[in-house]
Amino acid sequence: MKSRLLPIFLTLFFCLNFHLFAQQSLPRLAKKGTTTQLIVDDKPFIILGGELGNSTATTAENMKTVWSKLKTMNLSTVLVPVYWELIEPKEGKFDFKLYQDLILEARQNEMKLVFLWFGSWKNSMSSHAPAWVKLNQGKYPRVKDNTGRSQEILSSFSENVLQADKNAFENLMRFIKDFDSKDRTVILMQVENEIGMLPSARDYQTLANDAFYQPVPAELLQYMQNHKDQLVPEFYEIWKKNGYKTTGNWEEIFGKGLHTDEIFMAYFYADFTDKITEAGKKIYDLPMFVNAALNKAGREPGNYPSAGPLPHLMDVWKSAGKAIDFLSPDFYNPDFKHWCDLYTRQGDVLFVPEHVFDNSVAAKALYTIGHYEGLGFSPFSIESTQKPEEEPLGKMYGLIKELTPLITSHQGLGKIKGAMLSKSDQETIVRLGKYEFIVKHDYTLSWTPGARTETWPLASAIIIQTAENEFYIAGSGVVITTKSTENKDLNIGILKVDEGNFIDKQWTVKRHLNGDQTHQGRHINIGTNQFAIQRVEFYGYR
Repeated sequence: MKSRLLPIFLTLFFCLNFHLFAQQSLPRLAKKGTTTQLIVDDKPFIILGGELGNSTATTAENMKTVWSKLKTMNLSTVLVPVYWELIEPKEGKFDFKLYQDLILEARQNEMKLVFLWFGSWKNSMSSHAPAWVKLNQGKYPRVKDNTGRSQEILSSFSENVLQADKNAFENLMRFIKDFDSKDRTVILMQVENEIGMLPSARDYQTLANDAFYQPVPAELLQYMQNHKDQLVPEFYEIWKKNGYKTTGNWEEIFGKGLHTDEIFMAYFYADFTDKITEAGKKIYDLPMFVNAALNKAGREPGNYPSAGPLPHLMDVWKSAGKAIDFLSPDFYNPDFKHWCDLYTRQGDVLFVPEHVFDNSVAAKALYTIGHYEGLGFSPFSIESTQKPEEEPLGKMYGLIKELTPLITSHQGLGKIKGAMLSKSDQETIVRLGKYEFIVKHDYTLSWTPGARTETWPLASAIIIQTAENEFYIAGSGVVITTKSTENKDLNIGILKVDEGNFIDKQWTVKRHLNGDQTHQGRHINIGTNQFAIQRVEFYGYR
């Protein structure tokens, strides 16, 4: 009897361990110290990304000229839309040939993919739903605004819409699992795209009206009570103003107004998206996030894509979106620091999946990694550049790629700082170990050619402490001096500065800097339009 059971036991043992190994090898999020890392192929991974324009990846033929541009700009990851209308043109009939080809091409070019699910919503609208959904409004109802007019937006209150979207997403995740689980080319999923309600603050369709006058779901109320001291201030003040009520309908809990309409919609958008996310993860458990179109100051709900995962609604999204790993901002808004601060104020990890492809992105990419210790950065329409070899972003990505092992090994430990500077924000102070770093824009040096120009380019730096007196400083357009944080009477001098590169993860000195390059030992300087890494040692003297 024992001899018969032994082979069965061993088979089960090896199957279980193989399963556990396979699960460990999936891309995943892991907490490290004060931050969260994306683990890919069992190593921390930084997304040096670029999002393709919406129609670029609709055919493999159109992508042929794109891959070389992306490689030239040192991308590690490409963000690619997946269109519901293309994968399920007829109900229940799926075609993944296009995405199979894209995965194969990404592998050939040694890049990873983030798939963006353009399902029920893309930029608020339902433009990428299949024709068989759009043409059957009786089965798949649309949002109605406050005048009763139907919009090109599928209703989040419809069970039929939910089931159709969920079925498509499940089939997408099953395809990825079957085709890619061995190579793990697809590392992250975005569920829907820039969800938001327009042109009114909430849906007035019959199903939505019925839900609006029902009690606020216990799930949200319990979350509010459990996290009362951690709620974002904007949401907390609304609840406080209405007496911290814990029973009642939406207007009884939050008061009458557009703010309540938006909170109501946010909960049901989050609930819908969570169900899609949870269903997909059950098939193939990749990390998944949701992105937001940022609102402009002073606009009322309904005058911007309302109820998406915006900072003032993050608690609502977290209460209903338990399967969603994190929420991310898309940037067509100039106040980068402000919005990133809002997205990280509750300790959440930062990933910027979409930013207008302008001349600020190189500095912002480094600042995302340095200051916020984020997962990564990705400009939109990355393939639109005509001269990829000249793109500052590509040069900055090259620096970050070299520094990745150093960055990821020191993340979450209080060993990394970042700075970003402009003409209106010329100086900042950061502290690491026993040193204070005064980081200024390179154009603050009076002798630099651009000092008196009208416009200053955005500058940025990352500072990584690797020993008590040793730091690696990288970036572009900065000048840095140091002070002691322990003894104001102690002078800090530069013992040694080497400029170099990491080649095969080994530091290689390109040149030793002294004299004019350090202003005779007064400062560290990486000039505007230069992209460099410097290894610096400091010492104290009286």
